[in-house]
Amino acid sequence: MKIKAWINRIFTTILAAILLLLAFTVIVSKVSGRNHDVFGYELKIVLSGSMEPTFMTGSIIAIKRGGNMTRFQPGDVITFKKKEKILVTHRIVEVRKNGGNVLYGTKGDHNITADRDFVPSEHVIGQYTGFTIPYAGYLFSYASTKLGSALLLIIPGFLLIGNCMFSLWREFTELEKSSKQSVKIEEI
Repeated sequence: MKIKAWINRIFTTILAAILLLLAFTVIVSKVSGRNHDVFGYELKIVLSGSMEPTFMTGSIIAIKRGGNMTRFQPGDVITFKKKEKILVTHRIVEVRKNGGNVLYGTKGDHNITADRDFVPSEHVIGQYTGFTIPYAGYLFSYASTKLGSALLLIIPGFLLIGNCMFSLWREFTELEKSSKQSVKIEEI
């Protein structure tokens, strides 16, 4: 019985932690309007297949912001602004230096040709760290919708409540059995 009790406690704790984490993530992303930032790394959702097989469409990747944006070399994977609200993550294939200006030629690993325009170093926002969670971006994209936010908060909540109700039912059953056994012992 002790093993079942420990398993139940662990399961309840995990469900509660997941519920709190999801609630925190949804609330922070709604309030800030920003992407998720974890320990100084910004998480981005991959929206196209241009970098496959390095990372797949729908994956989450971590990029490190900041630092000297003129430090990158061919082979590095960077995230840069293509337009005002469009971010692209591609590999550097060429570096051109002209005085203090640095331009990067980039290419998606899956693309046949390099990108047409060179990227000025001031458009670079960070470097890909090599950390990828395949296909988890689909979950985060869904979580940013109203229905997704509600479901990702409600489902763990119902699981937690159901688990508590099951635990209570089991305890009452055990109490009932022990009280019936004590009555039988008294009758003898």
